[in-house]
Amino acid sequence: MRPVKRGEYNFGKTNIYISSPIGFVKRRYQFEGSKIIPVYPSYIQMKKYELMAISGRLTEAGVKKIRRIGHSMEFDHIKDYVRGDDYRTINWKATARKTHLMVNHFDDEKSQQVYSVIDIGRIMKMPFDGLSLLDYAINSSLVISSIAMLKQDKAGLITFSNKVSNILPADKQARQMQKILEILYKQKTDYLESDYEILTSTILQKLNHRSLILLFTNFETVNALQRQIAYLRRLSRAHMLIIIFFVNTELYSLIEKPAENIEEIYHKTIAEKFAYEKRLIVKELARYSIQSILTTPQNLSVNTINKYLELKAHGLI
Repeated sequence: MRPVKRGEYNFGKTNIYISSPIGFVKRRYQFEGSKIIPVYPSYIQMKKYELMAISGRLTEAGVKKIRRIGHSMEFDHIKDYVRGDDYRTINWKATARKTHLMVNHFDDEKSQQVYSVIDIGRIMKMPFDGLSLLDYAINSSLVISSIAMLKQDKAGLITFSNKVSNILPADKQARQMQKILEILYKQKTDYLESDYEILTSTILQKLNHRSLILLFTNFETVNALQRQIAYLRRLSRAHMLIIIFFVNTELYSLIEKPAENIEEIYHKTIAEKFAYEKRLIVKELARYSIQSILTTPQNLSVNTINKYLELKAHGLI
């Protein structure tokens, strides 16, 4: 049996046919009662990036190599100087003792909190290439949580729509990924309007330390953003907030297609207007110093990892 989507598969009365090796004898077994089988999100994508992170090969998947600006202030150890080390990190006392150059080695600050906040409202039901935007957000949150824990940060999870459905406190214990999977595999959109006021008050109340908040949602118009901008600004003052929303690739295929009649010209004009709205949303967020990622669904994981590594390199988290 091959499940085609995540969630809970509920089996009722089950019939199993068993035959002998050469097929002469066949018998049917019948099992009463229901059986619920959990179907988890894709492990394949998560494991692919996880292995690349362990071996330092994330750039092979299109993840940018981020140039480090300075270094974090978390001291790790003293090591021998090699060509290319920053001369500003030379430890002169250790150099005098060893009679050759020694440098301080600084590592990324660890145990930072990284929360994936997933909107499960009706706007995330939009389909793309056989999956909904919610499916893409779930797969990407698994990837970024796994990468964060490999970087010794703490990964947490929040889901919300008209209320906050789940809060998993950030942690880096071995069982944390299994806890995240247990929450995410049965998430569905509930077709309700997402309440950012409740989300904001809950985060400000529950998250006592400054954290990286990766908010997976979608805005189609500037007006839709402006209705929520006050809450997003409150969040960004207390935490490092990244708004992640989606490019409608169907619109771009319509824009690039030559128009052959008046009706197609009208459709193309409307499509260009909606595409322009997305770019305006990015500018509007930047006006309030809120960082954002506007991405196609298929590039969501790579772009999210890029942003996380960039923030780590600049010491912003």
